[in-house]
Amino acid sequence: MNIGLIAHDAKKKLMQNFCIAYRGILCRHELYATGTTGRLVEEVTNLNIHKFLVGHLGGEQQMRAQIEHNQLDLVIFLRDPLQPKSHEPDIMHTVRLCDMYNIPLATNLATAELMVKSLERGDLEWREMYR
Repeated sequence: MNIGLIAHDAKKKLMQNFCIAYRGILCRHELYATGTTGRLVEEVTNLNIHKFLVGHLGGEQQMRAQIEHNQLDLVIFLRDPLQPKSHEPDIMHTVRLCDMYNIPLATNLATAELMVKSLERGDLEWREMYR
């Protein structure tokens, strides 16, 4: 499965910790991330991550293109609902695309954990047929 990882600045440490905790599951899948998030996660987990550009420099658009071409099976976008900055990725555009292309999207830690555990159980295998 192809998994997209995006995190607002205030949630990057949380994304690192999440990926450390679920490294055993994530290492069996292809990971894609915006530049800074990918680099930070890679540094602490040693996971192989396909990194796009930094989010506000085009990485967000590259991730959306993957969604539009149905090349991601799951997106984890840890967002900061309280302190979003103008240069951070626009969650609503990503949500809209995931809804259009029927791609599961987690926007908080609780949902991300449910999705990754579902992935491990094989609950998302329908995505392979959907592509």
